[in-house]
Amino acid sequence: QVQLVESGGGLVQPGGSLRLSCAASGRTFSSYTMGWFRQAPGKEREFVARISWSGITTYYADSVKGRFTISRDNAKNTVYLQMNSLKPEDTAIYYCATPGSSHISQIKRASEYAYWGQGTQVTVSS
Repeated sequence: QVQLVESGGGLVQPGGSLRLSCAASGRTFSSYTMGWFRQAPGKEREFVARISWSGITTYYADSVKGRFTISRDNAKNTVYLQMNSLKPEDTAIYYCATPGSSHISQIKRASEYAYWGQGTQVTVSS
């Protein structure tokens, strides 16, 4: 059974930084793309970033490009999202997710991800 557990959310001032973590279990972590999504109140869940199973290829939403960095440690079965220069519009619940099939990389729609964590709240406010 695949389980994803996010951590690292919190309250931060505009311009600040946070690092989210997502610990995975239940299958061979290093064979699967990992993604981060977010959902703000009253809005649809949106893609933030993804990283390929090897960690070589990353892809970002335009809204976070240059500010957020996704990375993974396959030895620790963990994916990270380093968020810098945070803005109030980054406020949302952040979810990590992974597809049902291995070695698939070109995916950014929520429907393409089979497993989801419970989410962690990020609030950017002064």
